[in-house]
Amino acid sequence: MSYIFTKLFGYLRLMRPANILTAITDIMAGVAISGFLLAGYGDTQSVLQFLCLIFATIGLYGGGVVFNDVFDAKLDRTERPERPIPSGIISRTEAIVLGVYLLVLGVIGAFSVGEVPGIIALGIAVAALVYNKWGKHHAVLGPLNMGLCRGLNLLLGMSVVPGSIPYTGWFALVPVLYIAAITMISRDEVHGGKKRPLQLAAAGYAIVCIVILVQAWVNGKLLEVAPFLAIFLYLIMRPLLAAMKDPSGPKIGRAVKGGIIGLIAMNAAWAAAFASFPYALAVLALLPLSILLSRAFAVT
Repeated sequence: MSYIFTKLFGYLRLMRPANILTAITDIMAGVAISGFLLAGYGDTQSVLQFLCLIFATIGLYGGGVVFNDVFDAKLDRTERPERPIPSGIISRTEAIVLGVYLLVLGVIGAFSVGEVPGIIALGIAVAALVYNKWGKHHAVLGPLNMGLCRGLNLLLGMSVVPGSIPYTGWFALVPVLYIAAITMISRDEVHGGKKRPLQLAAAGYAIVCIVILVQAWVNGKLLEVAPFLAIFLYLIMRPLLAAMKDPSGPKIGRAVKGGIIGLIAMNAAWAAAFASFPYALAVLALLPLSILLSRAFAVT
């Protein structure tokens, strides 16, 4: 029994459960931005479409991070020997099978909603594999590649109403910028780094907040968005400012973790700007669970 538990726990560690919840909130935010919720969202078909996109992002994100560890297995033997593959809990072959299985399920789940979601899901799978194999080794293209994965994930949520994409699709550029900033500073979380990348990340965060505030103002929902944006700023800026004072590996690691977990609050702000306040609260409700899971499972 202990062997089975160890294996299952190892597979979960590969999938980064706390991170998967942030991907689910991407879909929830994208669905809100698309205007899907304004159409009623009460019939069985609508509920199934929503659930299939949630299912799809779980597979796509889970598969993507599994392949991150697959391609990093050799480096992790030195830098992170406690991870499932270098520690021997999960073999590299087992991880590859899991990663392929998750990505395929994610793409199938998206195609079950429609052709546009399916094509976007394929784009996410390809972008994730390109990043894990080649992108992460490039100083500029790497962060943008990683950001593209998250931007496409938000777009996947919007694709529940394909006709909305020509009008709202550009919002997907916001998570591209945000995740690119996080990815840029994450490269120093093992050995420490300099303040400059952290300052650039802060500038990127500021742009993200400005875009959300402007859209909230345009939609007449500044008051609804403000509390979610305040939580978002607290989650991302507190560890980032600490890392600016002391850019050591552990401090930068906490800044990266705060940035990833903070995605849930950011997506709640998007939801508040385009949907009802209770729906935004439902998005934010995943934050405590993600924080709890981040204590048991690594985020980076």
